[in-house]
Amino acid sequence: GDKAFAQFLTDEIQEEKKIQKHKSLPKVSGGWELEVHGTEAKLVRKIAGEKITVTFNINNSIPPSAEEDAQEQQQKPDEQEPELTSTPNFVVEVIKDDTKQTLVLDCHFPEDEIGHEGEEESDIFTIREVSFQPTGEADWKDTNYTLNTDSLDWALYDHLMDFLADRGVDNTFADELIELSTALEHQEYIKFLEDLKSFVKCQ
Repeated sequence: GDKAFAQFLTDEIQEEKKIQKHKSLPKVSGGWELEVHGTEAKLVRKIAGEKITVTFNINNSIPPSAEEDAQEQQQKPDEQEPELTSTPNFVVEVIKDDTKQTLVLDCHFPEDEIGHEGEEESDIFTIREVSFQPTGEADWKDTNYTLNTDSLDWALYDHLMDFLADRGVDNTFADELIELSTALEHQEYIKFLEDLKSFVKCQ
């Protein structure tokens, strides 16, 4: 059984490498520096008196409907598999040099928004929560007030979106983040298959 499993994995790895779009991770324009630790990626950008970091994790970042589509497709081998897209939640932190507070904006890609091209006005990501956290502390406090945007005044929400856009976090950035995340997810998936193959073959 293990032999057949290892053979299957070998074929699968070859297939995945064939459809791999990026041999190295795509860059995000606008002077963002990328740090990757396993499945977590962090983009950092410094502008006058501020440091902006965007963190996301590729685990569980592929919407479930896309995975179901892919499984249904497997019954029809001659059809092209749909491309899986990774749309992770991401956290934007804005740190001003002269304050001890960090503004934290928790953003995500609403599932129904993906793929509606042509609607110029709509943002492809939304802000879910906003809070202040003490700068430099690893653990965020649950006791800090967190603003949920569900019940937020639209004018305030628009200003928050503009605030992000002024710092380079806009639709273009979000598109590039999806591209980066999808490439990273695929890279990690191939690595996982390779590790699994070595594990299965190990006697």
